[in-house]
Amino acid sequence: MKLTDTNSGTQYLVEEIQLELATKRRLESLGMTEGSKIYVMRKKRNGAVIIKIRGTRFALGREIVSGIQVRERTEKRDLT
Repeated sequence: MKLTDTNSGTQYLVEEIQLELATKRRLESLGMTEGSKIYVMRKKRNGAVIIKIRGTRFALGREIVSGIQVRERTEKRDLT
């Protein structure tokens, strides 16, 4: 599923990042790579999503989150 289709308060694994190379590299430098564990903290009306990766919060815009494929984590260890 796309990151845009996720629920707040849920943990996910990044499966694929389908964005321009420069954007993908920037996300990688922030710690978001395929297989990364993320926690969706909040979703905004404008499509932006606030996530937590490795203890750091990030706000990602609608265009970026629409290019990120995730799946829900089955192991529910706290990431907050």
